[in-house]
Amino acid sequence: MTRLHQLLISILILLICFYVFFAYQYNQSLLNFSHSNNLIFNHTAFSSHCTGETNSTFIAVSDPLISAEEWASLAKDLMWQLPPKAFSTTEATDATKCTFSIVNPGSNHTVGGFVDVSVKARDAQARDKTYGGDFFQAKLYNTELKASTYGAVTDHCNGTYTVRLTLLWSGPAKVSIRLIHSSEAVQVLRRQREQDPDKVYFLGHFTEGDKHETAICNAQKSSRLVGDGKQCCCDHKDPDTGEHWWCQRPSSLPCHTLTYHSMGGYQAVLSGSEKTLLKSSTDIVVPGEEHINVQSQITENLSQRKCLPGVQTPVPAGFYLQDRWISLVCDSKTFSSSKQLSACLNDKQILMMGDSTLRQWFEYLEKSVPTLTRLDLHTSSKSGPFEAVDTQSNTRIIWRAHGLPIRTDKTPLADLHYIAKELDSMAGGPHSVVVFTIWAHFTTYPLAMYAHRLAVIRRAVEALLRRSPATLVVIKSANTGYKDVYGSDWLSWQLDLALKEIFRDLPVVLIDVWQMTSCHYSPDNIHPPPIVIQNEVDLFLSFVCPP
Repeated sequence: MTRLHQLLISILILLICFYVFFAYQYNQSLLNFSHSNNLIFNHTAFSSHCTGETNSTFIAVSDPLISAEEWASLAKDLMWQLPPKAFSTTEATDATKCTFSIVNPGSNHTVGGFVDVSVKARDAQARDKTYGGDFFQAKLYNTELKASTYGAVTDHCNGTYTVRLTLLWSGPAKVSIRLIHSSEAVQVLRRQREQDPDKVYFLGHFTEGDKHETAICNAQKSSRLVGDGKQCCCDHKDPDTGEHWWCQRPSSLPCHTLTYHSMGGYQAVLSGSEKTLLKSSTDIVVPGEEHINVQSQITENLSQRKCLPGVQTPVPAGFYLQDRWISLVCDSKTFSSSKQLSACLNDKQILMMGDSTLRQWFEYLEKSVPTLTRLDLHTSSKSGPFEAVDTQSNTRIIWRAHGLPIRTDKTPLADLHYIAKELDSMAGGPHSVVVFTIWAHFTTYPLAMYAHRLAVIRRAVEALLRRSPATLVVIKSANTGYKDVYGSDWLSWQLDLALKEIFRDLPVVLIDVWQMTSCHYSPDNIHPPPIVIQNEVDLFLSFVCPP
């Protein structure tokens, strides 16, 4: 080898060393900030600064499981400004006429700080709105870094809004504002939810011998269900939880022959203007290009708290970087291999109860851990129950639907267990993990009914933790993704607030997937893509196996 070759090789090695060094320094700067001292947190994703101008979004009812103080707290948390007068569709907020701008754009932006964005709402005629109530969602993102985080929105109730975005990585960042629903559309959604619980209806299949009859069923004894009263009603009251399920009385079969359950159909009654409002002013990006450049700030890295029950969920709860969710709630881990997943699941009995968004967790674990084997229980492919076991590691995972109401194919009623009933039958213990979610199938019902269901579940959780305090109880929040009268994001968000309030004082874990789904770059879908599910499960397992 000549001296020239040796010199060239030496120069190449030096260049590689410089590249590795600077790449390492850059990656460190992305995350090198103190979670405790620098970050500005908010405690809610959407807040209102209205005084005497907001409206209660639901009708409270007398409920032995919910105190007057709790109803008052729920009413305060869920207050929303609605249009003060009758309006035409041209007076509704039009996202294409709205604008936003960064407050103090010339400021020095550093990692760990924040940026405020001012949003101005206008109607279809480009006239400034004078009242609030629009449902905006905001995020800060960098496409190249696959980085993003969720922003807190404050409604000033005069047609202006402020978004606070926390700066969590160095380099370029863009602002995105979406109008999910105009205040006028929100008014339609609220009225539909509180006044028409039969927008979705179900079928009860009655069977006795060779006789079969089908009747309409639902969770509330509404006027549409009762009809003229001649066929009303079979009350299938659960003896343990006290939950009611009402069916029109079959013409010839007795009520106790109800054997199967299935989805019936959709029957919302909307006027032409209401349909226009929900279609024209829903899920539209507010035009604008706002960029900032975030400078790295070297500070002392402080260790985060362990992932344990009872930790609070701030806004933002975390951020994506290179498609990995970095939690600001606790010191979460990434389970990147089947070996790591299997080690965490070792000697664990996990009961999952909920809807198809939680079924995605079960399916992810089943696919990612080769030693897990699903048993063929010959049950419904949609509502389960499903069970997977690993006899070598003594792991057992069960997913089952959360009970009625649930939109599903025809399935045996005996397979649909209420969450509270399952919890009441558990012994619990240090090897037991319970995770549940309940929201997607309740968006069409009055909020008071949902609050009652949560209170029933809370009572069962309290009993479980009293007899077995070592049991880990995890609650998965709502996803974003719904955009219509049967399941709007605004409706889901209200349910999410109610859930957080009902379980606020219990030593349970809340996995806030609302923020994780809202700020990710993937298209909105009630069933998030695999990369989001992986991050959700990684955060969940960080509580099952805290570092």
